[in-house]
Amino acid sequence: MHHRQLEVFNAVMVSGSASRAAELLQVTQPAVSRAIADLEEALSFPLFNRIRGRLVPTPEGQLFYADVRTSFVGLDRLRMSAARIRDFGAGSIRIASLAAYGNTLVPRAIRTFRDKHPEIAITFQIASSAQVRELVVNGNFSLGLAADEVDLSGVEHRVFSTGRASCVMPPGHPLATKAVIRPADLDGVPFVALAPEDRARARMNAVLDAAGARPNVVVETPFAATVCALALAGVGVGLTQAVTAEGFLERGLEIRPFEPEVYFKTYLLFPPDTQRSILVKDLVAALLAARDRGTADNPARHRSRAASGDKGGSQRPATSTRTR
Repeated sequence: MHHRQLEVFNAVMVSGSASRAAELLQVTQPAVSRAIADLEEALSFPLFNRIRGRLVPTPEGQLFYADVRTSFVGLDRLRMSAARIRDFGAGSIRIASLAAYGNTLVPRAIRTFRDKHPEIAITFQIASSAQVRELVVNGNFSLGLAADEVDLSGVEHRVFSTGRASCVMPPGHPLATKAVIRPADLDGVPFVALAPEDRARARMNAVLDAAGARPNVVVETPFAATVCALALAGVGVGLTQAVTAEGFLERGLEIRPFEPEVYFKTYLLFPPDTQRSILVKDLVAALLAARDRGTADNPARHRSRAASGDKGGSQRPATSTRTR
């Protein structure tokens, strides 16, 4: 029993006749008949009854075809997979991200990526920066986005963004009357802080200490999105990237520029010693495009103008989520 014989048998069953099978396979009808006869001899049971020049499947032939059809479905999937690998480098892609971008920037990038590659399966996981690194280093994920406190040893990396910190607060908060928030404004104020190991928090603490300002830390959290949620709930004010506030502003969260400038740095991580597929390169391009669109439409910029009464944009915004 050979694969070509099974291919001919499958073609006859699908098309309904030896002549149509010959057309599908681009062979002669006698070649189809010979392949079927050879297969029947190898199997030791008839696949068809010959009735008035037509091939009618026997009960045994129907039973055998059920398994043959399953195997050809599997082969079709393998052909599709091979085509995706040939055209795109892989048939699926896996990305992990820190929470700050996981609910905002990355979903937009995935939408852009899917417009170009609608047939590619995507796995997307939100995790802490340390977990993102492990997922990428172990080769389980194609790329990751992590904050700068992550250990960069043993992983290929590049700077993805340096987003400037903004101050978020509940609606109606006294600080919402200010166009710009400064360290002295936060002295003694209930404050939602990032986790102690967060390097952005260390940079913020250095700025606050230099000004002699001591916010009243009431909650610590590793996730910037949680800072926004707690601020919206009235727990306290916090410092985070403007991009993280997306989705909270529509619910009333207030956001203002913070000076002096403090930045969050984010890295793109890649598995070590691994060539990047076309799919990975295209997803990186989508992430960069989403980042740049966010830079051009920074929600903190519009809020700071509204607070200062600037309608025409003449005031230089102090919270541009710049990237390098």
